[in-house]
Amino acid sequence: MSDILTQAITLLNDRFLGYVLMAALLFAGLYFTIATRFVQFVRPKEMLRLMLGQTGNPKEKGHISSFQAFSISTASRVGTGNIAGVAIAITVGGPGAVFWMWLIAVIGAASAFAESTLAQVYKVKSGAHFRGGPAYYMQNALGSRKMGLAFSIIITLTFAFVFNSVQSNTIAQSLQTTFSLDPFLTGIILAGLTAVIIFGGLKRIAKFSAVIVPIFALGYIAITALVVLFNLEKLPGVLALIVSDAFSLRNVAGGALGATIMTGARRGLFSNEAGMGSAPNAAATANISHPVKQGYVQAFSVFVDTLVICSCTAFIVMLADYQSFPGLEGIALTQKALTQELGPVGNYFISASVLLFAFTSIIGNYYYGQANVEFLTRRRWVMAFFRTGVSVMVLLGAILQLKLVWNMADLFMTVMALMNIYAILRLRRQVIDVLADYRRQKQAGKDPQFNPENVPSVHHADAWTR
Repeated sequence: MSDILTQAITLLNDRFLGYVLMAALLFAGLYFTIATRFVQFVRPKEMLRLMLGQTGNPKEKGHISSFQAFSISTASRVGTGNIAGVAIAITVGGPGAVFWMWLIAVIGAASAFAESTLAQVYKVKSGAHFRGGPAYYMQNALGSRKMGLAFSIIITLTFAFVFNSVQSNTIAQSLQTTFSLDPFLTGIILAGLTAVIIFGGLKRIAKFSAVIVPIFALGYIAITALVVLFNLEKLPGVLALIVSDAFSLRNVAGGALGATIMTGARRGLFSNEAGMGSAPNAAATANISHPVKQGYVQAFSVFVDTLVICSCTAFIVMLADYQSFPGLEGIALTQKALTQELGPVGNYFISASVLLFAFTSIIGNYYYGQANVEFLTRRRWVMAFFRTGVSVMVLLGAILQLKLVWNMADLFMTVMALMNIYAILRLRRQVIDVLADYRRQKQAGKDPQFNPENVPSVHHADAWTR
């Protein structure tokens, strides 16, 4: 019975909901790209400056900097899909899938800007720190507590419990294959490390993410740069192949162009999470002077995830002539490709990358759940129970194949994302007006400071009330 249900849900996800979600995400991304006058392109230097800068006063107890909020969201965005998913996209959709993955990321960055700006506008003060996200702007801006409750329950179950079990299972399988490590032992270690970090609260999560995320991202980029250096003469051909295959007449004639576009688009959308309503939960934590600043930072995070990390995997696979490894896909293909270039070191490096990518995703996913549990209730025992449950789920994920649960999570994620897209499109006027307020102050030579009284379309932005 469970097999039949699993197949039915998989069919629903692949044949219907996946296409509906992609269409909705693309529409939202294109709309906000045009409505904001290409906000994701016009200030790249400012994005980088805001991400690295110490806006607000994060040294105050509980306060989080822009970089720490960026690190939490990037920790969740950059997961094993950046290694396995990209390799699968290339084998299924061909090299052209990489081009469409890039294009979708560029479009989706506008949605990431919109949702994260809204999360900042409608965040609330919670003790020493801020919290917010889609559930909060659904309640405070749209006036729908029920919608906010539904969203918070779905994202908590999906990200904090189910997706985390997927990540721990990936770690356990990788370590068992590479080092013959018992999955139960892996689960115990992962659950213990997870508990140590998440029971330390938001500040410990932020500090962990701000240290680990840059280290593993820069390490992955450095290894890729080494591979590119070894194959410098092949690089122009690889880039040309990516672009030419994206518009290949052969693919058009053979009916494969649609598969190439859909594969790349799906990989890009599901990897960077732009518009899905997850990253705004991290964006809301930053202590900054204007919501648009975090909107820029989270748009930059989309670029880091897809244009940088996903591209690294694409170059590793394609420079190694992936077609000479028939039957391999996902992590196994990436490992084989890097091993060909660097020897056994490549195999171990990918295993280590899987471990770090997946574990930081566990921490980032957990925080999305925490922010929404706090929306549901402020009782301390509930939070303690939630943290314990997440740790247990990490252990169970390492030792069990929960295929039905995982497929259900894809279904829930689709519902969650569609709810968020509906909300940010309903609140499009607020996004545009808040951005206009920021631009006016920048043109006047000021460091923008947000005052909701200067933006008539914004109401119930209590955290900003002076």
